[in-house]
Amino acid sequence: MKRPLRTGMALAAVLAAGGAGYWAGHRGLEVPGLSTWFGVGGFHVAVDQPGTTGTAIYYRDPDGKPAYSAEPRQTTDGRPFTAVPAGEDINFDEKQPVESQTAPADKRRVLYYRNPMGLPDTSPVPKKDSMGMDYLAVYDGEESEDGVIKLSPGRIQRSGVRSEPVRRQTLAQTIRVPGVVQLDERQISVVTIRADAFVQEVAPITTGDRVAKGTRLARIYSPEISTAGAQFITELNAATRGVAEGGARQRLENLGVPPEIITEIGRNRKVPSTINWPAPRDGIVMERNVSDGMKMVAGDSLFRLADISTIWVLADVPERELSDVRIGALATVRLRGRPDTAFEGRVNLIYPQIADATRTARIRIELANRDGMLLPGMYADVEIRSQDAKPVLVVPNSAVIDSGTRRTVILDRGEGRFEPREVKLGRRGDDAVEITEGVSEDDRVVVAANFLIDAESNLKAALSGFATSVVKP
Repeated sequence: MKRPLRTGMALAAVLAAGGAGYWAGHRGLEVPGLSTWFGVGGFHVAVDQPGTTGTAIYYRDPDGKPAYSAEPRQTTDGRPFTAVPAGEDINFDEKQPVESQTAPADKRRVLYYRNPMGLPDTSPVPKKDSMGMDYLAVYDGEESEDGVIKLSPGRIQRSGVRSEPVRRQTLAQTIRVPGVVQLDERQISVVTIRADAFVQEVAPITTGDRVAKGTRLARIYSPEISTAGAQFITELNAATRGVAEGGARQRLENLGVPPEIITEIGRNRKVPSTINWPAPRDGIVMERNVSDGMKMVAGDSLFRLADISTIWVLADVPERELSDVRIGALATVRLRGRPDTAFEGRVNLIYPQIADATRTARIRIELANRDGMLLPGMYADVEIRSQDAKPVLVVPNSAVIDSGTRRTVILDRGEGRFEPREVKLGRRGDDAVEITEGVSEDDRVVVAANFLIDAESNLKAALSGFATSVVKP
């Protein structure tokens, strides 16, 4: 076998083993009559110029798969491998168009060369950095758009850059504040007597018990009420003889005697020695202030009752968020002891004062107390949903770069061009923020990887300062 053929077969064997690039590049393979180079794995192997002919030096898969053989062979479906003669060009890389291989040199004027790692370092002449990387040329015209950053499609994809249009919509915001459960003040009753009395007997009712309207709370004796009752009977008897009634009935009413007791006296024509004092409403006994045998002075409280079928939640809203709370706003209340249970209600009052110590305003939410789970004094977490009726220009929260003194968004100009734009912010929502100045409804803003583009913008601004000095002779 001739030497070129033996060398070609050895080359094919190396190619089949997957080490052609490394072996040829590092062993300095030289095959007589070979003058063209092709790349495999980043190294080069020499083969003959196209157009020459010769004996087959190896065989390759007819479908272009990376399978090679030094002898004729067939595929698994019986098709023969393609013979590769010594004069055929071999290239495992995608062939470049002829015009790209012979493209003329770029005739644009080089302004300067910038650091390949993005460092603020430029040079008026070509050079390498400390790692041996070539500085990148910056041509005349590349920076004609002030403030605009240009990124290649590959870099945009690798960086994960995403943009969304500026929208006009209502801005929803959830305000989260602590709250406490309180009794509805309108559902509280104090049981009292308007005359001096003695407590004959107290019903077996204690604090915390539920009572219904009309339930007997205590049995009392009052000389003043008995006297008024006797006078009432006298007037009723006189009325049967045609004598006009006096004011005995009104006096009983003024003493707070329940209407049913007055009706009973008028029907029986008899004043009871003691009177059963009833509960004026359904509710829970919050206080019991009487015991058997006690003397009650006019105005003393016997019991304090509260209806807890409806209840209040009082929440403290910070002063800076008070403008976002509206009467009628939907509110969700969750108890600290029952975080999985939510109660829905609405804000029905904003108290007209600010607490000096906490700089908060108190709001009131009225709730239906299902199953009596809401008890006075419980702590709660309150979420107030606020939404403006007027649509405004908004962008996602992630689109805003806030340095503390400056707020910026990155506008997507298309074709890989991005422009930083300073904006003024309005109200913030749950996932968006209002823009009052700086963008329009036709703009698109970057919502992901915008910090990378902002860093590139700052770098460009720094490099532009160097450019004016390095291009001058």
